[in-house]
Amino acid sequence: MSISNKLIVILGPTASGKTDLSIKLAKKYNGEVISADSRQVYKGMDIGSGKITKKEMQGIPHWLLDVANPKKRFTVAQYQKLAIKKIKDIQKRGKPPILVGGTGFYIQSIVDGVIIPEVKPDWKLRRNLEKKSNEELYKMLKKLDPARAESIDKQNPRRLIRALEIILTTGKPVPTIGSDLCQTPFRVLEIGVKKSREELKKLINKRLLKRLEKDALINEVKKLHRNGLSWKRLEEFGLEYRFVAQFLQKKITRQEMINKIQIESEHFAKRQMTWFKRDKRIKWILNYKESVSLIDNFFSK
Repeated sequence: MSISNKLIVILGPTASGKTDLSIKLAKKYNGEVISADSRQVYKGMDIGSGKITKKEMQGIPHWLLDVANPKKRFTVAQYQKLAIKKIKDIQKRGKPPILVGGTGFYIQSIVDGVIIPEVKPDWKLRRNLEKKSNEELYKMLKKLDPARAESIDKQNPRRLIRALEIILTTGKPVPTIGSDLCQTPFRVLEIGVKKSREELKKLINKRLLKRLEKDALINEVKKLHRNGLSWKRLEEFGLEYRFVAQFLQKKITRQEMINKIQIESEHFAKRQMTWFKRDKRIKWILNYKESVSLIDNFFSK
């Protein structure tokens, strides 16, 4: 089996079963998993982000979980630096690294070696942008960087402001797939977990109900708030965190919270697929057997 500078990527929309597949593959190929999830990097954000538990890991080493303080912003540039270092470390030990997640921007930063500008916060610009509505921010971004606007959460002012900050500071959008500014040291196999929209809808709902059992998700958000995360900051994380925070502030009812998480998670899955569909290198699979066939072929070359 030739590993050298090879990297396996398992991607797909939320709730599609990436984690289960990655564990099976890591066990088969003696690999190690690197998370590519923009919320799982944060400490204390476990249930709402779907972070794998120690038991679920089944002894497989997992990296880039719990590496950041949720009170502070963690950038794609920071992620890229840590992930590349860890991938090379795993390869050096003669094991295959398996990058797993649904954050398209994180994955692209590794797969394409996108040179992400280290843009420092421009507080004056941020204050001006904060005066605008989400709709106004999104319109600005769509005009300046349509590719980024395609996959961004329109309801997340923090993400919108950061994307605008990068383009307004550097004068150009972050390079995308196929750009001359993209260079990766790895040979990559991208495997996408395919699910129909109806299947995903059911999987999202099943997962949501599980997270709400014994108020586990609600208690997690309460704890994060007690530990110093403002309601505003919690809402910035989107999806479960946004709507549970609104529920705890009595802005919405429990049923509204459940409905909103479900609908927004479905929209999120759709945005993820929009991002992934741009990358024609992704090999979409329906089951474990298909992924094994692709990996065996990849390692034989």
